[in-house]
Amino acid sequence: MRGHSASKTRVNALVTRIQLFRKMDCRVKPGNDVERVIQELKTAQIRRRALKSNLLSTTGLLLLGFAGVALAQNSSPVRTGAAAYGDWHSDAPGVMRKITPADLPPPLATQPAANRSKVVPKPAGAALKTLEGFTVEPFATGMQGARVIRVAPNGDIFVAQSGSGKITVLRAADGASKPAMTETFADGLNQPYGIAFYPPGPNPQYVYVGETNQVVRFPYKSGDLKASGKAELIVPNIPSGTPHWTRDVAFSPDGATMYVSIGSGSNVAEDLPPQPDLAAWQKTHGLGAAWGKEEWRADVLAFDPDGKNRRPYATGIRNCSGLAVQPGTGTVFCATNERDLLGDNLPPDYVTSVKEGAFYGWPWFYIGDHQDPRHANQRADLKGHVTIPDVLIQPHSAPLGLAFNTGRQFPQAFQGDAFVALHGSWNRALHTGYKIVRLPFKDGTPTGEYQDFVIGFAAGEQDVWGRPVDVAFAHDGAMLFSDDGNGVIYRVSYGE
Repeated sequence: MRGHSASKTRVNALVTRIQLFRKMDCRVKPGNDVERVIQELKTAQIRRRALKSNLLSTTGLLLLGFAGVALAQNSSPVRTGAAAYGDWHSDAPGVMRKITPADLPPPLATQPAANRSKVVPKPAGAALKTLEGFTVEPFATGMQGARVIRVAPNGDIFVAQSGSGKITVLRAADGASKPAMTETFADGLNQPYGIAFYPPGPNPQYVYVGETNQVVRFPYKSGDLKASGKAELIVPNIPSGTPHWTRDVAFSPDGATMYVSIGSGSNVAEDLPPQPDLAAWQKTHGLGAAWGKEEWRADVLAFDPDGKNRRPYATGIRNCSGLAVQPGTGTVFCATNERDLLGDNLPPDYVTSVKEGAFYGWPWFYIGDHQDPRHANQRADLKGHVTIPDVLIQPHSAPLGLAFNTGRQFPQAFQGDAFVALHGSWNRALHTGYKIVRLPFKDGTPTGEYQDFVIGFAAGEQDVWGRPVDVAFAHDGAMLFSDDGNGVIYRVSYGE
């Protein structure tokens, strides 16, 4: 009787794991976790032929769900069309959405709204929610204004505390729930944001930092908790000022190219001076590049690692707040905040691979050939030349940071997927964002869908107790994300 009970418990546990795999859009691949669990369940079923037929029927139906190339994300389909739009009320771990250019409403289908959130302390009883099998918990507190997180090759965790003007280093052993050491690597900086290690690989010699008006670098050797020398100026005189002050930095895998993202100096370039000679301008500044106070803004720029040889890499990206280089391919990706004041559901924010020489629309167009009414009948020459982003995200969600899962801890089905921090809306009647989402990839390419991964920061129609900014993967494969609202670094682990 005891063996019968234990066997039944094992089958039930395996069924639960398969249900989790289904929620996570797992795919059956030779040798992966899904295949192993299926085989183990088949073996357990053979041993359990005495089980009641209803249990066998349930597990049999679950196995049939794996027959296709991909499993259903959950019992309901991917939300598409009008159903893909939503606010914090409709968020839930596992919910998958896909917005396409055909789903966009007309401009001003709803009136623009100003609805800024109020950051409050964590309410009693409030808790973050994530997928079954994952755990999310505070990793470091007291990190005022925590923004970008980058992990050094040795596992040290570098955090930009932009408002405090410093870069902080956290040191923690693999699997640790808290850092063992916290040190200031450098301070006295001007709104530091992007952090990059150079050269790429196991033994970087410098830490590059994107300040709002320049890029600097510090000498570095593995294990340094404090900069061993003064900042060296690499890129001076970056256009600065509000509303978009963040400057992210990344390197190509071969170390030959430094990418720097610079957001626009306005919502939609409302007060441009008379246009220059467009042929000559675009020859030096790139297709569709704006001028006047927007010169060298709303761009991803490329430099040599010494800061020389500036050139446009991609243009018309309103605010690429987060830069990431995809492992294995070297493809540059941006997490982008699109423009405001066109209504609750227009235009979508986005995450996209960035193609060299491409133009993404700002300020004249958005999401392909949709012309901004504030620039009606302008730059008709650009129509048909606007690159459409890969993944469209609920408008006004404010994606800020992204990172690729290297597959060290999360389930096999998540390997290579991107995770994005949505800072949250202000220009919408009902709040949206304030969460971490997952972007599934197939064969190295985003599917266009995104999935709620960590939710729960909303505390009513106005209050929130966290605003996610950036995502990184620790040395042990756990995910870290920053909250600049209450100054917390969170850790998301799987199977611990």
